Order: sequence, then C-alpha cells, then structure tokens
Amino acid sequence: MTMKRRKEREFALQILFALEFNPEAQWIELVERLDEKRKKYNTPFARELIKNCVTHLDEIDAYIKQQLLNWDYNRVAVVDKVLLRMAVAEFLFFETVPPEASINEAIEISKEYSTERSGKFINGILDAILKKLKSEGKLRKTGRGALSHPQKEK
Repeated sequence: MTMKRRKEREFALQILFALEFNPEAQWIELVERLDEKRKKYNTPFARELIKNCVTHLDEIDAYIKQQLLNWDYNRVAVVDKVLLRMAVAEFLFFETVPPEASINEAIEISKEYSTERSGKFINGILDAILKKLKSEGKLRKTGRGALSHPQKEK
C-alpha cells in the first residue's frame, strides 16, 4: 500500500469527521474549502470512499452496530466510528482493495488520530464484520482484492 493511499484515506477521514459535526453540509462543498496542501489527496479513490460512506451510511452502521456487544454506538469515539465506516465501505464497495489492507490502514490511521486502545477495538470489530460478510457471501473481491480470499467455485 502506498503512502499516497494512506493520505487519501486520511483526507476522507477529515471530510467524514467534519460531516459528523455538521451533517447538513455537503461533502463536496467541504472538499472545495480545503487548503491546497490537502486538496492534492482529493482523488477519485478518496471521493468514492467518502461518497460510499455517506450514501450507504445506514447499511454500514448496521454492520458495525451488530458487532458492538454491550456497547452503545453513540459512545464510540467519532474518529473510530469514521474509520470503521471507511473500512466497511472498502469491504463492500471496493472490489480491488484487499480486506486486510482496509483493516491495517484503519488501525494505522487510528494510531495517529485516535486513542491508544483504538487499534485493538477497530481490529476486533472489523475482523468480526469481515467474517460475517464472508459467511453471507457479500464479500466480492477481484484482482488484488481477491488474492487473500479466493472465490469459491460455483
């Protein structure tokens, strides 16, 4: 995974984080207001990630909430919530991104932007969601995304 892709994910995190506190805002408008330094990470990948997180918010949140045993979703740190959403969006809508890369990136980004314990929390939730998606046959990966998850023969 290139450092550029990490920066694209961090860019998406910043936009999605801002939307948490201003849900009436349009993400496209937020992107346009960014300084030039951050705008270079306004790539098709980053925009698609943001769009999928916003468009499929309820579906993504449902997967996360199912894995939060004895924990109120509203008590999850906002950064952790956004990172979980981003990774689940990558599981569901980015066929060429390996699920392990999505999990690893969420953990690594959490080390920079969240708490000491966030990485373990994020890893546990994403691992459980990944297993659920596999068992339901909802994980569709191709190319590089399928390398670690060979598709069953039909």
